[in-house]
Amino acid sequence: MHSPDLTQANIDRLAELFPNCVVESRDTKGMVARSIDFDQLRQELSGSIVEGPQERYQLNWPGKREALLTANAPIAKTLRPCREESVDFDNTENLFIEGDNLDALKLMQETYLNKVKMIYIDPPYNTGKDFVYDDDFSEDSDGYFHRSQQRDVVGNRMVANTEANGRFHSDWLSMIYPRLKLARNLLREDGVIFVSIDDNEVENLKKICDEVFGEDNFLVQFCWRSDGNFDNQAKIKVCHEYVLLYARSAESFPAPPVVDPSTDQSSKLFKPEIRNTVVKNGPKNPVSGLTLPIGFPAAFESGSISARTTPWPRYLGDAVVANARLTNTVVVESGWSSKDLVQEFIANGCQAIRDSKDQVTTFVLIQTGAIEAVKQRHDYQSHVISTLSGFGGTQKATAQLVELGANFDGYPKPTELLRYFVQMNLGSDALILDFFAGSGSMAHALMEQNAKDGGTRRFILVQIPDSLDPANEKQKAAADYCDGLGLPRTTAELTKERIRRAGKKVLQDNAAKPDIEKLDVGFRVLKIDSSNMKEVFYTPDAVSQDLLSDQVNNIREDRTAEDLLFQVLLDWGVDLALPIAKETIAGKAVYFVDGNALAACFDEGVSEDFVKLLAKREPLRAVFRDAGFATDSVKINVEQIFKLMSPSTEVKAI
Repeated sequence: MHSPDLTQANIDRLAELFPNCVVESRDTKGMVARSIDFDQLRQELSGSIVEGPQERYQLNWPGKREALLTANAPIAKTLRPCREESVDFDNTENLFIEGDNLDALKLMQETYLNKVKMIYIDPPYNTGKDFVYDDDFSEDSDGYFHRSQQRDVVGNRMVANTEANGRFHSDWLSMIYPRLKLARNLLREDGVIFVSIDDNEVENLKKICDEVFGEDNFLVQFCWRSDGNFDNQAKIKVCHEYVLLYARSAESFPAPPVVDPSTDQSSKLFKPEIRNTVVKNGPKNPVSGLTLPIGFPAAFESGSISARTTPWPRYLGDAVVANARLTNTVVVESGWSSKDLVQEFIANGCQAIRDSKDQVTTFVLIQTGAIEAVKQRHDYQSHVISTLSGFGGTQKATAQLVELGANFDGYPKPTELLRYFVQMNLGSDALILDFFAGSGSMAHALMEQNAKDGGTRRFILVQIPDSLDPANEKQKAAADYCDGLGLPRTTAELTKERIRRAGKKVLQDNAAKPDIEKLDVGFRVLKIDSSNMKEVFYTPDAVSQDLLSDQVNNIREDRTAEDLLFQVLLDWGVDLALPIAKETIAGKAVYFVDGNALAACFDEGVSEDFVKLLAKREPLRAVFRDAGFATDSVKINVEQIFKLMSPSTEVKAI
């Protein structure tokens, strides 16, 4: 019912002529919109350089500074354990965090700083139809979230990336940028991050990763052949996606100990030794002499090589071999690729030496007169190529879900692909993080790999509980699946159920292996929630008589002792997967974390006698509830008791 938007029509016309002049910017309402870069347009229409803003190489978009602020903004949240949804809660070292992954990454900053060996994420692709997270912490009020439509009727802090908004890259970049910045802090010095992406954002993702991780730490942009059904009407059938690989420090990341599974079995990579001639002539390899001593090894039992001037190498005298050794000294001339190494071998009495790659190396004379270097291969091989084929695609991953009797409304990755990535990281005890858990493929792949090689790798998965709407045709099957199992209709429930079923299947498939019962197929469920502490900060004129009780008991009424324990673990930076034991001492419940690493008692009526009994255990840390002490004198004396009985114990009250 409106007349045509002539400004937009003009922008469309200019976009046809000068697509590089069309940019994204904020309009008067603060929304992302297409506009014209007039400085760039002036340059297009000028025969000389025009004045404009200072040029610099950078990736910029409307909302970048806000996204950086979002990454650094503090949150007042915690992680609450959920035993009933966990598997083997007391013994497992795996974690499943339910909630917004931005919050999860912030909560993990102290506990897992520089501890994660590998991160894999498969973020939502910016197709113009799928959702993107919309993060803005500039206002802390429900009114803002409602006004900006960031929360739906059930409280999910997400917005739909609609067709109108999906044309823009800015929303997607603002979503991924703070998450990558926080994720980098968690990586070990030798850690790496894999990020799956498609054509829509691969260029922007690479630029943003260059900024966050440093372009010197870029390792490869894998092209993954995502096999599937390409019987469609597209002009060009797209059958690939990408996986970007960055290291925290490229120098600290060693050559991955894997051979691409598509490598032919006849490849020399599978031979126990590497043989290459050291005779090499060219401008960089000038001719020089090399004296081969008596006893230099030969690859043939007996015979001789006559003096010669051609072919290379030249022999200045006859070389006689008996019992696979030279019987006389001979001088040979040629260009050499490893002359220093040959001389080191000779100086070592013609006994094996190690090259710069620590490979056991010997040299032998062959019947043609050439000299070969013989290098023993390491226990592992490294042959990673930039194209990924033979791993299957989404259809194969979906079939894996069907085989488990699991369900997921999305585009899962096949476990074979993720297992390949897992194997690229040296160490069978690595900590692996996936904060866009999706269908839980990473947990499945990790358990399979641990079963195969006896590893003890651990996972931390994060998944937002996005609601499933049975009225939505695409989500109906997943919603019905949840209903059939009596589960809440959320994506997080689908993920957890897949991991439960995958763990059982891995145990069944490997039942014949020794000690398979020790395989960790469990996970602790931790849910992001508001802080356990009450909000008790008021202005003086707002304080009333009924509020004084909050100053006495500062813990929210619906929180359990185990809730408080996990907040303490977060505050102290203690690993959230450490074993927890519960004991009763003098009638009080006490939690011991990792033996004596931490002792916590949140019961009321804590007396000096109880404190003395606990101090005898000499825990590294002890924590109590501030309102749990029987009297003020106990609260005052508790630190003195520990100083006398266990001086190394750090004491804290919450």
